[in-house]
Amino acid sequence: MSTAEFRETAGREALDAEGRALLSRKINELPLTIQGTRLETSITQLYQELDAAGITFKPKCYLADEWGCPQGVPVIGIPFYLADPKLCRLECELTGVEAEDDAEVMMYLRHEAGHAFNYAYLLHTDPQWHQLFGPYSRPYTETYKPVPFSTRFVRHIPGWYAQKHPDEDFAETFAVLIAPDSNWRERYAHTSALVKLQYVEKVIAQYGQKAPIVTDETLDVPVEQMEMTLAEWYGKPADSLGAGPALPAILNEDLRTLFPAAGGLPAADMLRAHRTHLVREVNYWTGMERHALRNLIDDLSSRIETLELKVEPDRTPQRLTSLSIFITTLVMNYLYTDQYVNL
Repeated sequence: MSTAEFRETAGREALDAEGRALLSRKINELPLTIQGTRLETSITQLYQELDAAGITFKPKCYLADEWGCPQGVPVIGIPFYLADPKLCRLECELTGVEAEDDAEVMMYLRHEAGHAFNYAYLLHTDPQWHQLFGPYSRPYTETYKPVPFSTRFVRHIPGWYAQKHPDEDFAETFAVLIAPDSNWRERYAHTSALVKLQYVEKVIAQYGQKAPIVTDETLDVPVEQMEMTLAEWYGKPADSLGAGPALPAILNEDLRTLFPAAGGLPAADMLRAHRTHLVREVNYWTGMERHALRNLIDDLSSRIETLELKVEPDRTPQRLTSLSIFITTLVMNYLYTDQYVNL
């Protein structure tokens, strides 16, 4: 184990006692606020970026259960755990997925601001909006089958997220346009995505200095209404966090091929030590939800442990490369067939 991996593991173990003390607390009784936190700084930056883009509308931000805008309501919900460093660490400890860093917070704020701008001015009722992005009324599903590297869409949130729904396509396009130094005209030159960006530029020029048409600020699951304890919040069934199908036994031979060494260190330990990195990378390139990836990697770790597979310490980088390709292949098969392995 490297020094960096040891520090990460030690930090998580040190969190356990403090985390257990927090688990009995009701979420709405925690002293959570945006004011005075890094979120306030990020929101200020968002408002400055909106000003620079020529937009006077500043969507209200509040602490909620997750990122999002309530349907048709021009406000921005921010996950409550981001308001407290201890809760960010607890989120990582209990879900295996790191809380968003400052750059990611800005990325999501720009995206949600796109939704808010869309709702504030009812842009989704514009026939040209429908022509460019698709029908706003299209059923919204959590799973989608992206076309990697499609030039019809911008790329902002990892995982080809603009392809999920027309509403997400607009929000992603808006986010790219307002992001400082995005160089969108050059980056998307001669692509279909450029036409969408030019449309967003046009509607910003048209509505940016006007008062919003929709002024509703009805909040969806604000932190003040979250009466469950943290233990109850993180005790949700695995399926709700994106659990996939069980891994078939036929993969055992593939795993033995990936880890052929007769001796060395436990390969399962290597996989667990690099889980965070693998989740981030595979999520970025495939779009599979991070919680689902965490569950897949945990299942693979358990299978590798059961098979007692080993890895030579000096071959770890090569084995990680092969493993990441293997996981990505499983994920893409799942995204398009709903199965990791077609039996």
